[in-house]
Amino acid sequence: MKLWIDTADAQAQSLFSLPPIERLRRSARKFIADTPVVLSGPDAKPQVWPGAITDADAAKLGLRLRKALAEGALVAVDGGNVIDPRLIGFLKSRTASCVAERGEGEQRAVALSLQSDLVDAIPADADSLCEVADALIAAGRISRVDEQAFPAFMDKLRRSIPYWIFAVNDAGERRRLERQMFWDNYKGSTDLLTRYVYPPLVWPLVQLCTRWGIHPNAVTILSIVLTIAAVPLFANGDFLAGFICAYAMSVLDSVDGKVARLTLTDSKIGNVLDHGLDIVHPPFWYFAFAWGLGARSFEDPLYQAAVWLIVFYVADRIVLGIAKYRLGFGLHAATRLDGTVRSFIARRNITMTIMAVGVLLGFGAAGLYVITAWQGVTCAWHSVRTVWLGFCVRERVRPMA
Repeated sequence: MKLWIDTADAQAQSLFSLPPIERLRRSARKFIADTPVVLSGPDAKPQVWPGAITDADAAKLGLRLRKALAEGALVAVDGGNVIDPRLIGFLKSRTASCVAERGEGEQRAVALSLQSDLVDAIPADADSLCEVADALIAAGRISRVDEQAFPAFMDKLRRSIPYWIFAVNDAGERRRLERQMFWDNYKGSTDLLTRYVYPPLVWPLVQLCTRWGIHPNAVTILSIVLTIAAVPLFANGDFLAGFICAYAMSVLDSVDGKVARLTLTDSKIGNVLDHGLDIVHPPFWYFAFAWGLGARSFEDPLYQAAVWLIVFYVADRIVLGIAKYRLGFGLHAATRLDGTVRSFIARRNITMTIMAVGVLLGFGAAGLYVITAWQGVTCAWHSVRTVWLGFCVRERVRPMA
């Protein structure tokens, strides 16, 4: 099955500085690699999409689509629309003709999966894919995509997001859609700081990175530098400078993933760097907290608290790994209760903030004891939920919508 793209409106508004045709190219590379691509239209240019078949034909869309469909089944999209990458792969997998659509009037956008038996049903005088879709629907030759059949759950975001397809016709619509896509890329369950405190900082930084073409891996590397810098600062008792580095890293941790997803530049090395950093660095910070507060030997209660904090943290990560293995997805996506608890359990942003408040008020030692106890409670809670949902519940647990 080919991917057929009408390039007549391929110069539509760019989202996050990414032209629609380039966004389509990255989507195809990610979700339907090795699929033949046809660029069709009077302005089709081979250099826009290396390796694509160019059909620089000035005929009406209906005639061009008929010609392409006569050669075999295809997925037809408008090069000026912004399309969910998941939708392209989903349409390609269909064995029966169907249409996906969103919006009304000038904002209406459609994408079609067409089998070759529809050649004669395509109106030759159609000027747009919307006209083709209307004609096929009216003739009873095509059905709308079954929303329930679409795989809406996104494991990385711990939430379900229906497919999207947008017609971006003006700057106002572009700005609205950029904001919508930004918020859609927030995880369904996350901590209070990430959800409510950081967005006013993350949004302009995402805009800056996409406007200047800053790669998300560059943001991740800066996060790594800040993370490492915080360790000796905490250990030396320079808590103010240490927390400045820590919070800057925490904000950037929200930026790199969003830039990657919004510009379709996420990569395996980026995921390893980002998630590896999230998992590895907390124990170093925790021990540095204790050292900076004066703990120098195992006999010191602060030293022991740091050891137990690290033990609870490692155990918690293991428990969450078991939960994901048993459920097939992250524990915090299992139920609304688990998603809500995720907002305040002992994760980096929460423990870091408790510690920062303790140091600010002159009770740094108390802060360390509190986050140790909170990490222990968190590990116990996750253990109970993992045993219950992963081993006791008879019916297969599905991720919450």
